[in-house]
Amino acid sequence: MFNWTVSAMDYTVSQDGHTNVVNTVHWRVSKEDGDHSGSSYGTVGLEPPGESFVEWDDITEEIAVGWAKAALGDEQVSSIEAAIDAQIAEQANPTRGEGVPW
Repeated sequence: MFNWTVSAMDYTVSQDGHTNVVNTVHWRVSKEDGDHSGSSYGTVGLEPPGESFVEWDDITEEIAVGWAKAALGDEQVSSIEAAIDAQIAEQANPTRGEGVPW
């Protein structure tokens, strides 16, 4: 199962009569499968909230993750999660290595 979290949010202190308007979400997603794990980190910009404004004190991580996923779009979310699955698969069955023979 993928674990989406929010590391931070950037906001504008005052915008369109609202305070602390979130405009960027810094997200992290990770997954563990036995001894193997993968993760990704990124940021995504948000559109102005319009009528759907949520007061700063009422924002939960679940809401912020929802904003990030919506801004990324289903295709990008699927791509990020597929890349994490690929990281885990590479750890489980390596296709390359590094080192020296001595």
